[in-house]
Amino acid sequence: MIIPPPLRIETHSTSEEVEHLPLALQRSFDHLGTPLSEVTFVVLDLETTGASPNTCAITEIGAVKYCGGERVATFQTLVNPGSPIPPFITVLTGITESMVYPAPSIREVIPALLEFIGGAVLVGHNLRFDTSFIDAALLRDGRERLPNRRVDTLGLARRLLRDEVRDMKLGTLARHLRVPETPNHRALADAQATAEVLHALLERAATLGVLGLDDLIALPKIRAHPSASKLKLTAQLPRLPGVYIFRNRNSDVLYVGKATDLRSRVRSYFGGDKRAKVPQLLKELERIDHIVCSDPLEAGIHELRLIRRHDPQYNRAGKGWRRYTYLKLTLAERFPRLVMVSEATPDGSVYLGPFRSRRAATEIKEAIEFSIPLRRCTQRISRKAVLAAETPCSSTLLGIGKCPCRGEVPEEDYRAIVERAVVALRSEHRTLLDPIEARMHSYSAQERFEEAAQQRNRLAALSRALWRVRSVEWLRASGRIRFDTPDGIREFDGGHLVTSTTPLLRDINPFSERVSVQILPLGQPPAREEIDELLLSLRWIENQLTANRIRLLDVSGFAGTYCSGPLPAYQPIEREAGKRKAPQNSCS
Repeated sequence: MIIPPPLRIETHSTSEEVEHLPLALQRSFDHLGTPLSEVTFVVLDLETTGASPNTCAITEIGAVKYCGGERVATFQTLVNPGSPIPPFITVLTGITESMVYPAPSIREVIPALLEFIGGAVLVGHNLRFDTSFIDAALLRDGRERLPNRRVDTLGLARRLLRDEVRDMKLGTLARHLRVPETPNHRALADAQATAEVLHALLERAATLGVLGLDDLIALPKIRAHPSASKLKLTAQLPRLPGVYIFRNRNSDVLYVGKATDLRSRVRSYFGGDKRAKVPQLLKELERIDHIVCSDPLEAGIHELRLIRRHDPQYNRAGKGWRRYTYLKLTLAERFPRLVMVSEATPDGSVYLGPFRSRRAATEIKEAIEFSIPLRRCTQRISRKAVLAAETPCSSTLLGIGKCPCRGEVPEEDYRAIVERAVVALRSEHRTLLDPIEARMHSYSAQERFEEAAQQRNRLAALSRALWRVRSVEWLRASGRIRFDTPDGIREFDGGHLVTSTTPLLRDINPFSERVSVQILPLGQPPAREEIDELLLSLRWIENQLTANRIRLLDVSGFAGTYCSGPLPAYQPIEREAGKRKAPQNSCS
C-alpha cells in the first residue's frame, strides 16, 4: 500500500505560540488575487452645475492615474455645460461662465477621457455621484456605461475611520490623515487629494489583511463587529480550492469548512454571513489553518475526514453519521424479519443502508414489507419453541404480512419468502419495485391519484436506496480504480480518494483520532463513518463520466455489478393547484 506524504497545512495565528505542523511554502500573490501594487487606479473628480445628472451638466473633469503608488498621468479640462452656471456653484468652485465658454462640450471630451481611463480601476470620493454624470453623458452619446471596477474612498473611510472623524467629507479626511494635498472644489486638486486619502486608507486596510483588489472592493461591505480586527488572519489565504480550519487559543478545532475560493469564503464570515453562531465563532477564533486542494472533490473529502477526526464544536453538517441507521434482515433468527440497527456486523445477516435517519429507514422498510410479506411482529422465537395457534398478528389479519410464529404459515413456506427477500435485496431489485409499481398504476387507472402519488413516492425512495446500494457496491468492489482527468490521474482505492495530500481513510491512526474509522469488508455494507465519502466520490465519478471529462484507465477489482442494468428513476409527485397529475416514471 502506498502511504502518501503528510498534509501540507498553512497556519495563520494571532499569537506566536502555535503547534508544530508541516507548513506549506509561501504562495505567490497571484493566488491572493490581483496585488494592489499591480493595479492601475484612475482617481476621478467632477465639478457640475448641480446634483442631478438628468438636469445638470459637467463643468470640469480632473483625473489622476496611479500605478504602484506612483502618479503616471493626469487629465484635466473645463467643460462647456451648455447651460448657465448657478451663482452658488460659482461661489463654491470659482468656475465662471466666461471660463467654460471656450471649453469643449462633454461630447467632445468623452473620447479622450475614455482613452485615459482605459481598463483602470476607478476611484473617487462618493464616486457614484461622478460616474452618474459620466454615464448619463455616455448614454446621451449612444455609448455604454463605464464598465470599470470601482473603489469609493467614502465607503472605505466609513469602514476604517468611523470612530475617528466627525464626518466623512473629503476635506475632513485629508486633514485627519495629514495628506499633502488640500481639496478646494476644483476637479484636479480634489482628485489628487482623493488619491492621497486612498493611499492612507490602504495602509489602514493592510492591517486587516487587505492586499488584493478583490479584498479592497469588498471591504466597505464588511459589516462592523468586534472581531473585525481578526481579518488579518486571512491575509495569506489563497484564492484556491481547499479546506479551512478555525482554531481557538488552545489550538482546539472550532470549525472546518471547504471552499472553491478559500480567501473569499473565509473573509465572508466577517461580512454577509448572518448565521447566529458566527459572532461567537469569530470571538473564539485565534488561528486559521488551511489546506490547498486540487479541486472541490478533494476539498469536500478533506472536510469530511477532518470533521470526523476533530468533531468541531460549531460544525453540524458531517457529524450526523452516528445517527445513521441500517436495515437488517435477521437471518440468524428462526423466522427472519426486517429490523433497524445502528451497527452492521459480520453475522451473516443481510443489511441495507446506512440511511441518514430512522425515518428514512422506516420508509424503505415499509416499502420492502409491502412487496415481500415478511413478518412484522417483534417477538423473538427460539428454534425449539412450540408454535401456538393463537390470534395471529395484526399485519396478518390485514393481509399485509405472514405470521409463522402463530402457525399460520409453514416454516418451509416462510423460508421461501425469506430466500426471495434475500435475492431481491442482493440482486433482483425488480422483485421489490414491481408490486409497488403495479399498485400505483392500479390506483391511477381508478383515478385515485392521491393514493397513486403515495405509491410513487414510496417507489422513488426505494429506487434511490437500491441505486445507492448497487452503486456503492460497485465502487467498493472496484479496488484501485484510476481515471484520466484534465488535471492528471485521479485514483480511488475501495471508493476512497487517494491523492498526494489526502491519506487513505484506513491509514488514519485510531489512537490519535477521536473516531476510529471502521471499514467493513466486501459483502458487508459500508460503515457509517465512510458512507458520506463514498457517495461524494460516486457523485463526482458519475458527473464527470456523464460530461465526458474523465476516462477510465484501469480497475484492479471486480466492477460488474454497476452495469447489471438500470433501475427505474421515479420522481415524487408535487401538488399543482390542488390537484394531482397521473404518475409517470422514467428510467435512468
